[in-house]
Formats: sequence, structure tokens, C-alpha cells
Amino acid sequence: MTPKQFHAIAGAFPQTEYATSYGQPAWKAFGKFFTRLREEDGSVVIGQVSFDEREHLIAADPQTFHFTEHYRTYPMVLARLSRMKPAELKLMLERQWRHNAPKKWLKAWEEETGAMGRSAASRRTAKKKTGTKETR
Repeated sequence: MTPKQFHAIAGAFPQTEYATSYGQPAWKAFGKFFTRLREEDGSVVIGQVSFDEREHLIAADPQTFHFTEHYRTYPMVLARLSRMKPAELKLMLERQWRHNAPKKWLKAWEEETGAMGRSAASRRTAKKKTGTKETR
């Protein structure tokens, strides 16, 4: 994947803007940090990744996923852009976008993309399999 493709994907999410974060070029969604391309190692910062998931991603594909000492205490993972597929990156970035988005934007997004239907169905299936109760 190229930097141009990365910027096209990040900029395609609603209410995103190319700005700066801590003095570095970055994408923001709803005025909050969304993602950035780290020039120093060609990696994309992907947020809303639990520490367990991050460890799993790194163990499964250390050529793609990693983190630096700076990100050790943040629920984020770094992904080498050259090894990412556009669809994979879009799905991973959507979590951070959804985290940043106000409820009215989430509702509109879910209606437009059908995302809620798929994720709600997935949650129901998981709930049936595990016997757990979904809480919000």
C-alpha cells in the first residue's frame, strides 16, 4: 500500500481533516487524533487496539505489526504501510473513527453503510455461542 492510498482512505471517512498532532502531520476525526503515517519508519498508527489484540497481531505477523516504547501504554499498534492491504487498513481505522464520532454521526454512518446490521448480527451470534449478555 502506498502513502497516497493511505491518505485517500483516511480522508474518505466523514469529518476528517489533515492537520497536526503533537507537531506531526496527522489525520483528525471530529477534531481528535485519528491516525498518522510515521515518516521515520513508514508505519501507520492504529488506535482502539487492546493490549491483548496488539500482542496477538504482533505474534501473528511481526513483519507488519509492531510498537515503540512511546506506544507501550496506549491501546494502539503500528502497522508497516507497505505490508497493509487497503481493505484491512480501512477496517482497522474504522474503530478509531467510530470512537471519535458523536452518536448522531455513528447512527448516520451505520444507516448509510449498514455497519450496525452486520455488527449487531455478529454480536447476537457471539452472545448465543457464549451465553453472555450484551451491555452498552
